[in-house]
Amino acid sequence: MDLTSAAWPMADECLTQELLDVLQQSMKALNRGLSELIIIAGDTSPIAIVMPLPLICEDKNVPYVFVPSKIALGRACGLNRAIIAASINTSEASDLNDRIQQLKRKVDGIAI
Repeated sequence: MDLTSAAWPMADECLTQELLDVLQQSMKALNRGLSELIIIAGDTSPIAIVMPLPLICEDKNVPYVFVPSKIALGRACGLNRAIIAASINTSEASDLNDRIQQLKRKVDGIAI
């Protein structure tokens, strides 16, 4: 059974790497603020435990995307364990703000 079949929209390999890279960088300089982008592990089992997140994101108009691996997501956050979801937060003064805005546009593009 494919655990990622219910995980949509799923980032392709290139976008997954970009998302994980910027998440890793943003963890080093994470500022308090509103969520800009939610990243969810598509291999979460059971997937039902993360399925409320897309509904909340849609309600709050926050882009979200699934990535294939909870282990890779954890590593991008600087952890030595798997995690099932992460939030990228920023402020206007953040050095990563432009890159985060580009990623949000890409995520919005695959969700259509």
